[in-house]
Amino acid sequence: MTDTYADLLACEDVLSFANAAISGTGQREFLGGAGEQRLTLDFLHAYVRVNYRDLYAAALALDVNDHNAARIVHGLLSEPAAPGGTALPEEGALIARRLADLPPQRAYRLFRRLAADRVNNRRTRAVIAQWLRSRPDLAFDAVKYRAGLTAAARHAHLRLPGELADFCFTSARRTRPFSTPLLEAYRAAHHSMEAAYALPLTVAEGFAARHGVPRNRFLERARASATSGELLRMDRGMRERALPTGYDLSRADLTRLCSYVLALPIREREERRAELTGALRASARRTAGAHAGTWGRTAAVLDDSYSSFGSPVKRNRPLAVALACHFLMAELSAGYSAHWLSGRTDALTARPLGSSPLAERILDALDTRPERLVIVSDGHDDCPPVPAALLDAWRTRVDPGRTVSAVHLNPVLDAGLLGTAPVSASVPTVGIRDAAALPSLVELARFGEGASGLADLRAHLDRRVAAYIAAPAAGAHLPG
Repeated sequence: MTDTYADLLACEDVLSFANAAISGTGQREFLGGAGEQRLTLDFLHAYVRVNYRDLYAAALALDVNDHNAARIVHGLLSEPAAPGGTALPEEGALIARRLADLPPQRAYRLFRRLAADRVNNRRTRAVIAQWLRSRPDLAFDAVKYRAGLTAAARHAHLRLPGELADFCFTSARRTRPFSTPLLEAYRAAHHSMEAAYALPLTVAEGFAARHGVPRNRFLERARASATSGELLRMDRGMRERALPTGYDLSRADLTRLCSYVLALPIREREERRAELTGALRASARRTAGAHAGTWGRTAAVLDDSYSSFGSPVKRNRPLAVALACHFLMAELSAGYSAHWLSGRTDALTARPLGSSPLAERILDALDTRPERLVIVSDGHDDCPPVPAALLDAWRTRVDPGRTVSAVHLNPVLDAGLLGTAPVSASVPTVGIRDAAALPSLVELARFGEGASGLADLRAHLDRRVAAYIAAPAAGAHLPG
């Protein structure tokens, strides 16, 4: 069945929203302020929620970032579907599943926003209650996210079990001991730093400052109870103090590891080349998983121009995404070549510097005769029409049969365009924030080529929703 103009428009609207929800966080970018970002996201969320509520909910099964996932959940809970509307049957299951994957601090922030906005319908209270029941250790949450847990319980009219109610709703100056070890450690930490070392790192840091504990001594003692993410954040400080970290960098998330590497001075990267390169490759292999080696010959055009710096609040984020994609594509592909805009060949010493000669690097990449062309860039070139004209001519005259698949991955939301800036109309553009989503984003990009319509997109989203609900929760945000 041929798609109508309305279907094609709907497909384009949903893809624009998905791209924005994947890459946009409402923060300042290199070429746009935070206010513009927030206005753009406000409009896109409202527009898609009202006109395509089922597809809006289905976006939770895509690789939208945590900021926009929380906004989608807020929108769905605050505006119940009208009778006979287009609500997705799996909407409730999707909300519960995505909340399970959110970092707890984001979930508690969402609950506090729901309370501030007076969204207190029966469904919202049930969602909050279900999420709290699924938490592995509410005592941990009470200590680390006390204000959030208190607000969530109050808003959902819940009675917290055991000593948690006393801990959250009464004065912190309790003199009678708690029987729950973690709650008792928090009470005792007001008087003894030794007790504070049993607490979550961020809470223990506050007590260390209160007790005047030297930073060196605190880092050395707190290392044993820190989570993997906390150890990565502590790593730099511990090395500067000549303290042993005992942390295997290869365990880190690939994109976060790339951000860590880019924050290091060039000289330190060169001195630790073997260690850092080994960790990046190991993390990329783990991220690739079953997809390793499934791509054919791949050529990547990677943006390390000055704009890849991002902004002071998202320092080096676009470059970190490009670097993570570089190492991941090396594992995904049977043959791989990288073409950095700067012309440099040493990925480990990448830095945001120089202009954006996209057209030249695209030509270099096509000269390798790849089966797949991947461009990772914010889409802004020093001579905007050149890459578009080049790719259009290549698609229409050199490769009209599309023997080479091509995709543009854009880590930056362009507020003025209400989406991600394309390089060319001939190459589909999709947003990206985490390199781990690369294989699924490449699959999503095919809907931007115009060959597939709304029916195909709905079928794709139905498959993603079913698979996402059936999959176990990531478990990456459990205390540990």
